[in-house]
Amino acid sequence: MRVLAFIALLFIAPAVVAQPSVKEVRTWNGPDHTRIVFDLSAPLTHDLFMLSGPNRAVLDLRGATIPAELVADIENVGPINRVRTGQRDDGARVVMDLAYALSAESFAVAPNDTYGHRLVVDLQHDNAATRVDADATKAQRSQAPVRTADISAPDEFVVAIDAGHGGEDPGAIGAAGTYEKDIVLAVARKLADRINAVRGLEAVLIRDGDYYIGLRDRTRKARDANADLFISLHADAFHDRRVKGSSVFVLSRNGASSEMARMVAQRENRADQIGGVSLSDKDAQLASVLVDLSRAHTVEESVGVAKVLLTEMDALGDVHGGGVEQAGFAVLKSLDMPSVLVELAFISNPDEERRLKSRDYQRRLAAGILHGVKAYVARQRPNLQLAGGEYVVRRGDTLSGIAQQHAVSVQQLRQANNIGNDIIAAGRTLQIP
Repeated sequence: MRVLAFIALLFIAPAVVAQPSVKEVRTWNGPDHTRIVFDLSAPLTHDLFMLSGPNRAVLDLRGATIPAELVADIENVGPINRVRTGQRDDGARVVMDLAYALSAESFAVAPNDTYGHRLVVDLQHDNAATRVDADATKAQRSQAPVRTADISAPDEFVVAIDAGHGGEDPGAIGAAGTYEKDIVLAVARKLADRINAVRGLEAVLIRDGDYYIGLRDRTRKARDANADLFISLHADAFHDRRVKGSSVFVLSRNGASSEMARMVAQRENRADQIGGVSLSDKDAQLASVLVDLSRAHTVEESVGVAKVLLTEMDALGDVHGGGVEQAGFAVLKSLDMPSVLVELAFISNPDEERRLKSRDYQRRLAAGILHGVKAYVARQRPNLQLAGGEYVVRRGDTLSGIAQQHAVSVQQLRQANNIGNDIIAAGRTLQIP
């Protein structure tokens, strides 16, 4: 009888549901937006709205709780001057006092291998002209990751360098806890320094800090900078830690086909320019052909760049696979510039993770990619005379061969590097006059 009564209570007792709570709050301040991520114990509903006089962003977390101390660290980040929290009958409220009026958006994110349920709030820096003077002290935001195209001399070859992931997206994580986003940013900065040291080349960093940029925005920033080449840097990972080596990817033809369909579907809403031909007044079939032809040329150029880069990566160590790989990476889907994705090594391999953390190896990776860029530019723009920069001597190199490659005399090379004879050791970095 007691068993039956207990079973009856199970059916009539109200279900006890744990109240959602905010476990952690993280922020990343980028040049275009400030991102606030709320790590949640369970999914919840929310409302986000903006107020003026004074400017505020108000976030209501339905049925949730949030410890006040979690928001203390996000004060004075980006446009946020002060943060307040409070409990209401229907949940928690977070009020962010803002330095200026702006727009904001929010969205929920499902769990992945790294994080659980999350709520993301993006504060857009779209009213930069109205910022108060105090914002000038925030140098982190004042350094734009992409320079405008008119800064570059018209005869310079512009290389857009995209450090993958960033912000709340760490990318792959090595066995020792190394984040892919940190490694690729370090290599990207070293590569940019080397490119900018070469007269005739200019580097544009898509991301120069720990913040996330959407995949479409990465190619848009490169396009805004009038880039001639797009290089996306990543570090691979695999469940088998024995797998190792570098890889170079270009866009696959399947990826191109899906991208073509996306662009054609949008032709009524914008006039896409392909080689100076507007698609806004073309029928769907002709637009498809134009997009496909343009994509084929871009992929062909990308393969040419990738082959040169793969040769350079092979000189540094193991190469994974038998040649240039093709895949449908969204970040490579650009119609108007050759685009390649370089997997520097397998961060999941403990030996390669240790090498990737080494500044010396990062410099060697940057130098190898620079060699590939210069070789590609020499082939594509033979009239563009590249001068200056550094060169890391490889096995089999000679002074005369290096001098010829960089259009300088052997005597100039000796004087710039204080070399008294023709003997040079592999691994030495030479200054190119």
